[in-house]
Amino acid sequence: MVLTSYLVGIIIIQLLVNFQIASSNMEYGICDLSVAPIRAEPSDKSEMVSQLLFGETVSVIQREKSWVKVEAAYDHYEGWVDEKQFIPLTKEQFVQMNSKFMPVALDVVQSAVSSERHIPILIGSSLPGFDGMNFRVGKEKFVYNGQAIQPDHDRMQVDKFIEKVALRFMNAPYLWGGRSLFGIDCSGFTQVVYKLLCIPIPRDAYQQAEGGQLIDFVAQAQEGDLAFFENDEGRITHVGIVLNDGRIIHAAGRVRIDMLDHYGIYNKEKKKYTHRLKVVKRFF
Repeated sequence: MVLTSYLVGIIIIQLLVNFQIASSNMEYGICDLSVAPIRAEPSDKSEMVSQLLFGETVSVIQREKSWVKVEAAYDHYEGWVDEKQFIPLTKEQFVQMNSKFMPVALDVVQSAVSSERHIPILIGSSLPGFDGMNFRVGKEKFVYNGQAIQPDHDRMQVDKFIEKVALRFMNAPYLWGGRSLFGIDCSGFTQVVYKLLCIPIPRDAYQQAEGGQLIDFVAQAQEGDLAFFENDEGRITHVGIVLNDGRIIHAAGRVRIDMLDHYGIYNKEKKKYTHRLKVVKRFF
């Protein structure tokens, strides 16, 4: 499999981040809730710009009263999180967890149980040190009986099971800034599906479009490629996952399947094109 320049860049960035971690006095944390909102400003009334899923880690950039500005380790996205919605990690724990891909929950939803509580674990959540049955968050040991994608699985098989993974999100409602089954936006959908394939991509659609290998014609696209769409100003504002037989799965109102051609996305129900194609990229 060809390792794209984007993935090489991700590896280099991660090495630099690990070096900075080792030489800093920063604070670190991990989301121990099913999902936690990341907001644009330190207020519950502020716009949600992204989400942390269970097991995803952060570094602390700034504090303001009960709010903490964080950088998500997975995609380096920044925003404000209520300090009650994650728990602290030591520098050593943070470095160890982010030195490689963590196992990722594959079941739509499954409980993780400790001696003190049980937590619904949503698809796409990270499971630190998962051994097939157990994992730990800080000092707390959880038992998890669901399925998980192990980071050492064969990525050569991406095109053979990406549709099966993506279909687990079918009819999930659209939610600006969402990354979970219970509310997800277009780029959150593509990012989390790719996370399940152990392929890291950025958070927002325009950022995702900067990576990958350019596919010249939509007719040459393979299942699993990402198709990007533009607005009237030519800015990329939407993304979806190419499927076989001229189809695309994407989050627009809900996660749905529509038809795709060189013009864009055609909605049979509305009998019109809803998104204008800009470019197609391959990441595996």
